[in-house]
Amino acid sequence: MMHSRSVEIWVGLFVAAGLAALFMLAMQVSNLSMLNDDAGYDVTARFENIGGLKVRSPVTMAGVRVGRVSHIGFDPQSFEAVVTLHISSAYDGLPGDTSANIFTAGLLGEQYVGLEPGGEEEVLRQGSEIMLTQSALVLEQLIGQFLFSKGAEGEAK
Repeated sequence: MMHSRSVEIWVGLFVAAGLAALFMLAMQVSNLSMLNDDAGYDVTARFENIGGLKVRSPVTMAGVRVGRVSHIGFDPQSFEAVVTLHISSAYDGLPGDTSANIFTAGLLGEQYVGLEPGGEEEVLRQGSEIMLTQSALVLEQLIGQFLFSKGAEGEAK
């Protein structure tokens, strides 16, 4: 009788550990994990169109994640999206003329911000603004432009 009770306890602990591991994996995959966030600094970038960019989207440089999107707002004066990027403190030497582009992972994947370093000796600091930006390519707009240009060619012939 005592032997089966201890087996049940061990099985219960094993199942609980498995559920905890699945939870941690789900949090990592969904970009919701708060465990790996460290100190860093925030910079802003303005875009005409951010497409499907979301808060917690990755910020990368040379394919390496250097931060996350921490806030997305709208400037009613300039009619631009204002994106706040939280850059990890390990990457505190990014040049001041770094540029930001919005890319899509794969053809229909999630969008992320890609940074390209400039050549300035001045570095980005807390509250800096990235001046050189390129908005997201929106698939629907590209298809519309393609169809419009093909329709105009057909009319010209």
